[in-house]
Amino acid sequence: MGIRILIADDHHVVRRGLAFFLRTQKDIEIIGEAGNGKEAVDLARSLKPDLVLMDLVMPEMDGIEATKQIKSEMPEIKIMMLTSFSDQDHVIPALEAGASGYQLKDIEPDELISCIRKIIEGENQLHQKATSHLLAKLSNKGKEERNLLGELTKREVDVLKEIAKGKSNKEIAASLFITEKTVKTHVSNLLSKLELADRTQAALFAVKNHLVE
Repeated sequence: MGIRILIADDHHVVRRGLAFFLRTQKDIEIIGEAGNGKEAVDLARSLKPDLVLMDLVMPEMDGIEATKQIKSEMPEIKIMMLTSFSDQDHVIPALEAGASGYQLKDIEPDELISCIRKIIEGENQLHQKATSHLLAKLSNKGKEERNLLGELTKREVDVLKEIAKGKSNKEIAASLFITEKTVKTHVSNLLSKLELADRTQAALFAVKNHLVE
């Protein structure tokens, strides 16, 4: 079964270009296009895509607010930001809203395809510039959250570190020599204990608390 994608961007040329290229991939299906954030939310409700390629700056509703609404109602839908902005004022709100990926529009086509597939597999995909801004912003934060680490078992901390490295459940299982089912249990437990919504927020928590370089 292919990856069903909804493209949200207020520039028709951008939408057409993305759709034209993505349709060359046998495992990808473009099921809709939205010209603004409100339309993206409405189409996400009706079409139930696997992933939304979301622009940040759009009329009626911006990409961050659209992401919040989609993730709130349909948490299973993956969101990948595709934008021209790499500053921390855009990156952090996008990730906090629930985006699993943040890439710039100058991304190479083959890299875009790779990022989409990895996000569907459960990994997080951040552009290098976005990552740099994010680490700089978070470097002096996390004191209060650091106390929550005491709630986790050693194995849950190990899994958390692997999540922050962008690994899928299958890769974590191989790395820690445990079953994929056990990994899923640990992920569910640590998200519950840390009161986090998803793997992206877990990765942010790990970065804030200096669990990974």
